[in-house]
Amino acid sequence: MNIEERLSLNQMTTDPWTLEQTVAACVRQQISWIAVWRHKLDALGVKQSARMIKDAGLSVSSLCRGGFFSAPTAAERTAQIADNRRAIEEAAELGALCLVLVCGPARGQTLDEARQAVADGIAEIAPHARACGVRLGIEPLHPMYAAERSVIVTLKQANDMTAALADDHVGVVIDVFHLWWDPEVYREIERARGHILGFHVSDWPVPLPGILTGRAMMGDGVIELRRLRRAVEEAGYAGPIEVEIFNEAIWKNCGDDLLTTMKQRFGKCV
Repeated sequence: MNIEERLSLNQMTTDPWTLEQTVAACVRQQISWIAVWRHKLDALGVKQSARMIKDAGLSVSSLCRGGFFSAPTAAERTAQIADNRRAIEEAAELGALCLVLVCGPARGQTLDEARQAVADGIAEIAPHARACGVRLGIEPLHPMYAAERSVIVTLKQANDMTAALADDHVGVVIDVFHLWWDPEVYREIERARGHILGFHVSDWPVPLPGILTGRAMMGDGVIELRRLRRAVEEAGYAGPIEVEIFNEAIWKNCGDDLLTTMKQRFGKCV
């Protein structure tokens, strides 16, 4: 695939839209990949959603999200594992290249205990992923999310976990918003060779307007996007590149003009 053919529209970039609206926009804009979020499947159901995506000629780069393994009680942990198994089955139905794992915070546990719970949880669901033909992508998040979204906050941690699990259905997802700052990121990208399951782009504006919804359009921030993209490619990744932007100002102007700008910036900056 050339770089333009690798563009994937992550549904969070067009969050106000339904899955049906996003699929239709991808067709109009000649975007051949889509990244799906699980809550967007509720309106039509998984089977009908998968059929609609396929009939539109689109491919699914990822399904988000699984994870959130740490839990204060055994019953809650069992429920989380069951939900992850359902997510794997949904990813298989959609034909998604991977299920993105947002690993979750410490909930009544120490950080060490929570990180062990993540490793144990992935090990527990990996056989089901293998049986369903689904790959699990561990996505490290920026450290500012450690308290509420993920105790896995560096690519080194994700690589260490992947190496310890030693399962060819488990790898890492590299999101530039979360990892651009890390002085070890290029070393760890190379270390992830053969295990990179996804690559996500946006930008980090200055000042950052918000922790969750502060991501910017590519070119409106400080991230060395092209350098990171080349590093990921040099490490062997040639798959789709998701544009994933959480931004309320962008959501207020959600339309085809947004996607036109996104495509232009993708070509110019990524």
